[in-house]
Amino acid sequence: MSREIRFNAFEMNCVGHQSPGLWRHPRDRSWQYKDLEYWTDLAKLLERGKFDGVFIADVIGLYDVFNGNADAALRHATQVPVNDPLALITPMALVTEHLGFGLTASLTFEHPYPFARRLSTLDHLTKGRIGWNIVTSYLDSGARNLGQKALSDHDARYDYADEYLEVLYKLFEGSWQDDAVVRNRATGLFTEPSKVHEIRHQGQHFQVPGIHLCEPSPQRTPVLYQAGASSRGKDFAAGHAECVFVAAPSKVVLKKTVAEIRRRAALAGRDPRKVLIFNMQTVIVDETDVKAQAKWRELKSYASYDGALALISGWTGIDFGQYQPEQVLKHLHTNAIQSAVEAFSTADPNKQWTVQELADWVGIGGFGPLLVGSAQTVADELQAWVEETDVDGFNFTYALAHDTFHDVVELLVPELQKRGVYKTEYTPGTLREKLFGAGPRLPASHPAAQYRDLPQWLKAHGVS
Repeated sequence: MSREIRFNAFEMNCVGHQSPGLWRHPRDRSWQYKDLEYWTDLAKLLERGKFDGVFIADVIGLYDVFNGNADAALRHATQVPVNDPLALITPMALVTEHLGFGLTASLTFEHPYPFARRLSTLDHLTKGRIGWNIVTSYLDSGARNLGQKALSDHDARYDYADEYLEVLYKLFEGSWQDDAVVRNRATGLFTEPSKVHEIRHQGQHFQVPGIHLCEPSPQRTPVLYQAGASSRGKDFAAGHAECVFVAAPSKVVLKKTVAEIRRRAALAGRDPRKVLIFNMQTVIVDETDVKAQAKWRELKSYASYDGALALISGWTGIDFGQYQPEQVLKHLHTNAIQSAVEAFSTADPNKQWTVQELADWVGIGGFGPLLVGSAQTVADELQAWVEETDVDGFNFTYALAHDTFHDVVELLVPELQKRGVYKTEYTPGTLREKLFGAGPRLPASHPAAQYRDLPQWLKAHGVS
């Protein structure tokens, strides 16, 4: 097989992220998340391993569904305390040249006008290495702290997101023409006013009449990431996303998910091969299978049962505190992450999952599958996942910061490079150019492209 396998590191500006309880391990560094060196060391390590990027998750709110309060989340540092992800990107960019940065920011809690400025600023400062993970949020606790009684319905949040992106596309793609900035010292003209356009957006949710505050950045629109896996989320991803993150627990589920996303992208008029799909995965690698298994058993002893259930309860909206460890799960509909419940109901139709088994699964690495073994064993498995499911790569969580990624870089990456399925050098250019091998901007087939001649678009739609 010669198809390139791609890696992202799945991170969050908090303690432990997807492995609650592992912060207690003597080699874990995640408790240092407040220190700049933690993040710059990580960035340099990932670039040495030729990772495509670091994908920084985020939540606004607390995991307070478990037992009806946030005590377990606070006690076990289950994604709280959590700091803002945006401030991490500039220092990491300063110590790297190629590593991409996927920033998670919820459009539910961010107005598009100032948010567009923040993204463009980061795209300038990173020389075009920024991406945005589009999320609509899933924790009611975040909504309550911003004056809302609760989050709106799951599908309604995606309707809101469609208009949100329309505003951003108009700002990024159409507000400033390519040659608007002149910087003519002789005449004193910096920007030609006639080539900067108000977007005049009047919608159901937003009224944004003015111009974008930033001149065009290297990519204009950052690389667009999306992680929704519900039916409505897949439609949204098919229409907008360039990279889709999923958390399928098995090859059977992943193959179906990948095929469905590509099918919907084609129906939306996009090239389905230009949508890169990454599955969340955790790998525990060592020099031999025996050593890797021993490492896994040791790590498992640090996992927090209550911390894992706090995560699962927040993700699904189901209070797992009401069940005993040996109780069998039932399929429940919630207003949170629908796909999280669906995945474990369909991964193995013959398996009856207990609460304890679900907590054990999630305790190291979250909902994604866990692979344990030597570099050769894990490489075999990753190649099999790519061949059998058509996935493009993996969004790696960590068990220990930064030990897990160090093992991937030092042991797994060289093995994959030896097999010819992993890059030995980065492609020059912006993040979009590195990922897709074309230009720095969105292709003409993307819905954002319709706003590039904004005066013509406004005229065609009767906006004066």
